Amino acid sequence: MRKNLLRLGVATTAAVGLSLGAGTAFATPGGPGVEATVISQTTIGGKDYILRQITIPPGQSTGWHYHDGTLYGFVQHGTLSHFDSDCGSDGVYRAGSGLTEPSGAQHVHIGRNLGRTDVVLDVLYVMPHGAPLSEDAPNPGCDFQ
Repeated sequence: MRKNLLRLGVATTAAVGLSLGAGTAFATPGGPGVEATVISQTTIGGKDYILRQITIPPGQSTGWHYHDGTLYGFVQHGTLSHFDSDCGSDGVYRAGSGLTEPSGAQHVHIGRNLGRTDVVLDVLYVMPHGAPLSEDAPNPGCDFQ
């Protein structure tokens, strides 16, 4: 198991988070064509470590959500625009950038692709064992999805 965690860590060393819901569920909801693929998954010491690749087409979003654990993401391609529950931008992440999403319901956010090419993210979820990958949240009153 330790070897698997090391491989997972090496694969995501540059990673720093974003998410969609588990399976095909999206928060409030995600846009059409948003896809996520599990690359690797392991459980150690009561924590699930899940590495996913997420693709967000132009004009689409993750939907509003939060996480019960910390996420570490790395932008492989495109530009991700990230917004918090105050409707303000809390980051614009271009290819080669990393980001972190802290855990908890006080950290509701949305990731949007405002560009003309797909956003492709590698995301490491560090979650309490058995927790969903994301928790849906209502739009906090922002005039965008």
